[in-house]
Amino acid sequence: MPSQSVLEQKKAIVAELADRLKNSITGMVVCYEGINTEDDTKLRKELRENDVKYTVVKNTLLSRACDEAGLEDLKPVLEGTTALATSDSEYAAAARILCKYAKDHDNFKVKSGYLDGAVIDMDTIVSLSKLPTREVLLANVLGAFQAPIASFARAVQAIVDEGGAEACLAKVAAAPAEEAAEAPAEAAEAPAAE
Repeated sequence: MPSQSVLEQKKAIVAELADRLKNSITGMVVCYEGINTEDDTKLRKELRENDVKYTVVKNTLLSRACDEAGLEDLKPVLEGTTALATSDSEYAAAARILCKYAKDHDNFKVKSGYLDGAVIDMDTIVSLSKLPTREVLLANVLGAFQAPIASFARAVQAIVDEGGAEACLAKVAAAPAEEAAEAPAEAAEAPAAE
């Protein structure tokens, strides 16, 4: 039977894992079997750079933490080697990095994941992994906001290139007068109704 101090340590680990599961917006459970130290170091570095916390966990401890966090549906995949990757700030980072890594390494695989406190299926994980990074999404949004402004700037430049604003305004002001002068001439040419 384990000593009291070992039990207290395990309870502390379970409480920490449960807190981590509850407070993260997304997480992935992976099987890291068969990867070498060099690849593991590269993977951990990339995850750290994207604010993803990655740790190897014991299945029994993670299972108890899942019970406490309300993620019981993760428990069926908790066998073999298990690591947990969680993010508090970006939804797609963990899925994007781990799915890409799993594609390049035969033994490494994503087992399951959760999003906003609900377990998600593998199709959702794959879809999440295909989302662009936060920076790319922000650049796309900014580009969409700048498009009308850029079009307006090009139109103003075209006016300037054609002879300035005064010439353009003169053309615009003359246009209604020319249309009004043409209208009676067209009416005179039309045959009278009999």
